[in-house]
Amino acid sequence: MNRREFLLGSTATAGALGLGGMELVAGAQELTIQPASFALRDQVTNGMVSLSPDAPPPVLYGRQGEVMRLPVRNTLADYTAMHWHGLRIPNDMDGVPYLTQMPIGEGEVYDYAFTPPDAGTYWYHPHCMTMEQMAHGLTGVMVIAEPEDPGFDSEQVINLRDFRLDENGAFLPAYTPRGAARAGTFGNVHTANWLKTPVYDHGAGHLVRLRVVNTDTTRIYRLHLMGGDAKIIAWDGHPVEVEVPIPTADAPLLVGPGQRVDFAVAMPDQEGGRVDLMAKLPGRPAQPMATLRAVGASVSRDLRELGPLPANPAAMPDLANADLHEFVFGWTPEGGQPDNGFCGSLGYNFWSINRIPWPGDAAADVGPLATLERGKSYVLRLRNESPNLHPIHLHGLVFTPIKSNLRKLPPLLTDTMLLLKGEVAEIALVADNPGDWAFHCHVIEHQKTGLTGFIRVV
Repeated sequence: MNRREFLLGSTATAGALGLGGMELVAGAQELTIQPASFALRDQVTNGMVSLSPDAPPPVLYGRQGEVMRLPVRNTLADYTAMHWHGLRIPNDMDGVPYLTQMPIGEGEVYDYAFTPPDAGTYWYHPHCMTMEQMAHGLTGVMVIAEPEDPGFDSEQVINLRDFRLDENGAFLPAYTPRGAARAGTFGNVHTANWLKTPVYDHGAGHLVRLRVVNTDTTRIYRLHLMGGDAKIIAWDGHPVEVEVPIPTADAPLLVGPGQRVDFAVAMPDQEGGRVDLMAKLPGRPAQPMATLRAVGASVSRDLRELGPLPANPAAMPDLANADLHEFVFGWTPEGGQPDNGFCGSLGYNFWSINRIPWPGDAAADVGPLATLERGKSYVLRLRNESPNLHPIHLHGLVFTPIKSNLRKLPPLLTDTMLLLKGEVAEIALVADNPGDWAFHCHVIEHQKTGLTGFIRVV
């Protein structure tokens, strides 16, 4: 990161929904994990994984405080399990094999059911055969709506992710040892909602809620908007309650794998006017990932018409009475073959937490990185001893960044902290959700080669 880039915590209404929304109400909506095909380039790519045979995983819609029942059926030969990233739900619904449930075998169904306590933008992905299934497409967005309409005319979901394809549209290997030991193995086909620079129509002068989600296995996006007025209203699902700068070409926003940002966008008044979501990729000028296009006669709405989003019911830590735990993220001094049971292994370890690599999903006699007392406040000191950036994700809980040796951190609720090279950051939380919660890097190659563990709340 250079000084001109910045990080935060370091986007079912009438309008284009992007990925083909599923409106979920009380009751069951079965989701089927299945093989898929899709034209990611000019040719159809086979061997993909989705909840549809010929489309991206849909946006799943729920409502804050209302029950969602999501039976997941596996039709793949490989095992799987589904994690609902960012949702503070009961531990047995969290979807982590051998930690919260057994893997889902071919032909089996796991009945997930939970009541989301928080509104916001979240996402879902497998936590078994994680690298293969995510790299082949199984990453989707979840929208948990507020009980009261916040006042937008429409909304747009953008799911950012790469794919690794050859010139014929066939999959290249999802990972390489060289990539896993460094920043990760990057894709070469950059998509928004599985499309190349899609264009979505919204009313001229309308107020649009733009939900941007990074579901990639590796890439950290450097994002800004071009055209139209906008402001950031939520980060990693939770309302932004402090003033944060809008990203620009000279100061783009870094959004790591697993992170989300919601913008309020005032569409241009002129028909055909554009708002481009721009990304700066290494060695290239900034390019549009997706475009919002103004259509029709303008209604000339103004961002000042929007009030703040209501706060989610998250407990705030008592820093004066918080206990401290320290975690070191870096390379592993030892290799070894991890034991991942039915959930896949890359075959080597490169990474560690507290200098001990994760021995594998199915390894016996593995204890927690820390044990927290339910209801108490804690500060976690996160030290990055590697030259690579790490988006560190904690399941089941939310935390607030409070201190860094490299930058000023806005106090935004989050579940994923993007650690910079050489950064020592402190985050604070209330341990208010009992269970064993996965704690890992969301560069999936790092996760699957040692940079993972779990925290126990009792």
